[in-house]
Amino acid sequence: MTRKSAINFYSQVKNQTTLEGATPHKLILMLFNGAQERLATAKGHMQRGEIEAKSSRIDAAIKIIEGLRNTLDFQNGGEISENLDSLYEYMLLRLVQANMKNDPEIIDEVLVLIREVAAGWSSIKDQVGG
Repeated sequence: MTRKSAINFYSQVKNQTTLEGATPHKLILMLFNGAQERLATAKGHMQRGEIEAKSSRIDAAIKIIEGLRNTLDFQNGGEISENLDSLYEYMLLRLVQANMKNDPEIIDEVLVLIREVAAGWSSIKDQVGG
């Protein structure tokens, strides 16, 4: 086993262990963090003119936001779920625009929104049993 494959294997085992032990609250926070990481990386690729890598990272962030959107519970979440659904839809639209226009300011805008939602989610940990 090469050093790189050993590191990759360790990372996979660590990630699997983290996922298995995570509460639903923690899993959502992990999704927020994953989206932020991918967008920050996409911005770097964008600034360096690495179009394919930028698009790949934006696509990954889009999939995460779509996943967050799919976790919304409209039956129990009421107005909060409806507002988050609209916000996620807006983020998705803006990310498509950022990708097409190659505009890092749009990525920054979405990052701010994700951080705000993540902070709100983090603050309700005790209320959702996280």
